[in-house]
Amino acid sequence: MAPRIYTSPIPDVPIVETSVFSHLFSSPSEGIIGGYPSTARAFVDAASGTTITRGQLKQLALTMGFGLRDHPGTAVKRGEVVLIYSQNSLNWPVALFGSVAAGMRCTLANSAYTPKELAYQYTDSGARLVMASEEGLATVMEMFRELGLGKAEAAGRVIVLGSSLEWAGGPAAPKKTEATGLLRMEDLLKRGALREEEKFEGQLAHETVYLCYSSGTTGKPKGVESTHKNLTSVLEIVKPTFPKLNADHDSVLGFLPFYHIYGAVKLLHFPFACGSAVIIQSRFDPEQFCASIERYKVTVALIVPPVLVVLARHPAVKKYNISSLRTLFSGAAPLGATLVKQVTERLKVDGRATVDILQGYGLTETSPTTHLLPVPDALRKIGSIGILLANLEARLLVDGDGDGDVEAEEGQPGELWFRGPTIMKGYLNNATATKDSITADGWFKTGDIAIRDKEGYYYIVDRRKELIKYKGFQVPPAELESVLLTHPEIADAAVIGVDSAKEATELPRAYVVHAQPDKVKTDAAKIAFQDSVKKWIQERVARHKFLRGGVIVIDIVPKSAAGKILRRELRERAKVELQGRDPADDAARAKL
Repeated sequence: MAPRIYTSPIPDVPIVETSVFSHLFSSPSEGIIGGYPSTARAFVDAASGTTITRGQLKQLALTMGFGLRDHPGTAVKRGEVVLIYSQNSLNWPVALFGSVAAGMRCTLANSAYTPKELAYQYTDSGARLVMASEEGLATVMEMFRELGLGKAEAAGRVIVLGSSLEWAGGPAAPKKTEATGLLRMEDLLKRGALREEEKFEGQLAHETVYLCYSSGTTGKPKGVESTHKNLTSVLEIVKPTFPKLNADHDSVLGFLPFYHIYGAVKLLHFPFACGSAVIIQSRFDPEQFCASIERYKVTVALIVPPVLVVLARHPAVKKYNISSLRTLFSGAAPLGATLVKQVTERLKVDGRATVDILQGYGLTETSPTTHLLPVPDALRKIGSIGILLANLEARLLVDGDGDGDVEAEEGQPGELWFRGPTIMKGYLNNATATKDSITADGWFKTGDIAIRDKEGYYYIVDRRKELIKYKGFQVPPAELESVLLTHPEIADAAVIGVDSAKEATELPRAYVVHAQPDKVKTDAAKIAFQDSVKKWIQERVARHKFLRGGVIVIDIVPKSAAGKILRRELRERAKVELQGRDPADDAARAKL
């Protein structure tokens, strides 16, 4: 039987085969860069207001590229890899696009990584240089020590992304002692400029440009090879469905980490491709978030679901004038309908809903975005990830082994598969994982379970490997989490399955963060609250979804930088907590 292949309701858009740099920074006439005036703002440092225009960014990138190629301490060659290890800053677009202009590949590392974690990515990616913030220098040097490099050799592999913004006409900052004697980004901006960027035309556009690493929730992180064509394709297929950005009016708040593909593509690339400025914050802080919206009249903010939890309750929301905000776009993790309603209600102006809260979907392996919820459907299809983007194909498979033999019926859950120009080249140095993830005819298996309704809107149910199986029933953790987050005293929640030998099944177990920690300081208070939550949820879900595995109060839910719950850590924690005891001993014997 022929496979059931779904296509997008949006017509295909032209796809180009060129360098992502050439695509973004093309100058068909003087004073125009990437289709917009060279004098338009590109990136703004939120703290100081220091601004880089489109024209300045192109020149800085070509200058950076020349410095990387020309400086005797770097002398990079096309195809070599540079690792960027830094919190968000105005240095990022210059470092990234300068490296791409020089023909390099960039691997982007979590700025919270330990030396051991960083060493794995540095080694696996084959990086030759590290661009590091002053804040991260100690970790980088310790990484080199652990890899057996002497101090002089290690120093020769580091480029410092300093705190001073003098190079951009901004405020100076003192240099940290540990950065003394090291090559700095500013040093590379003094040697001249490339006449033009390295070209990747035609088939050369299939060469790798970025190596983001998957979150590693199962096994070691894997380097995802994203090509120039992957990037140029995703920028173009997102445009017809994403809320239109007005180059003269709109600005985007950029606090999501640039080292994650969500932040890298949707903040460093996409707004630039649409002519809009990005206001850069180093990290998320509720006060700074609201203050930046007020100061810069921000209209769009890209977020992850935990940010909405904060916005539903934090006093800063009422302290600042954030009425310019019109769109909150969430990705990276499932977003519950109830939370969307809570925040929509809180952000009303004069009793009128003024902010559209949209959800999208994608993975590092899909560059990332595959689905977006259009603005007109923000409330009508609340909880949906939206429609399939142009130029992509999708399938939904229900066979448990992921072999693609059984198609899901309409409205029924199945594993989501994709095919199209944004699918990664493969996993670096891991042919086995690549073969396991991409079929011979080009379908990428996401591992996510989704439902497609009769109108073509998709809903993520959960991860195929994370679904809890309770006595033959499937229990999606994300669904229970979204219910728990409506509890007035729960600030955050995560659900996992714990094995019960006595019941011969998995039991749902919740980990919750109390909104007012002082109320559960004693063991007695914690137990009372945990019991109350178990009873509370029984009034809101089907019997097979009861929290028979228990409810545990914790200080913080472990998550990746993108906001994904690290369930593996919670499973390990549960093993310690239970210490071989069967979780069914603590559960009420409720029969189905």
